[in-house]
Amino acid sequence: FESSPRYKENSSEMRSFFMEEYVVYVLMSDSTEKLYTGFTSTLISRMISHNKLGKGWTARYRPWRVIHLELFSTKRQAMAREKWLKSGVGRDWIKEHALK
Repeated sequence: FESSPRYKENSSEMRSFFMEEYVVYVLMSDSTEKLYTGFTSTLISRMISHNKLGKGWTARYRPWRVIHLELFSTKRQAMAREKWLKSGVGRDWIKEHALK
């Protein structure tokens, strides 16, 4: 069975049908209280990567827990919010709103 051309996996019709959402998240390391801000469209997979699979920066500060989430309908919006949260003003906002 082959999909009809109208519904190819990455088509805009399929993305809008499934209403793909993007999540901006802030994590806190339970061991060091460090913060990590990111965005994804697959939060569960991303959390598994941060807490079990990955070998990057986040692997050093496991375990991580989510302290803040925001949903966006476009990748552009999510990326802009992530960038803002990583700025000095954004980090202050996280301390004021997500850590209380």
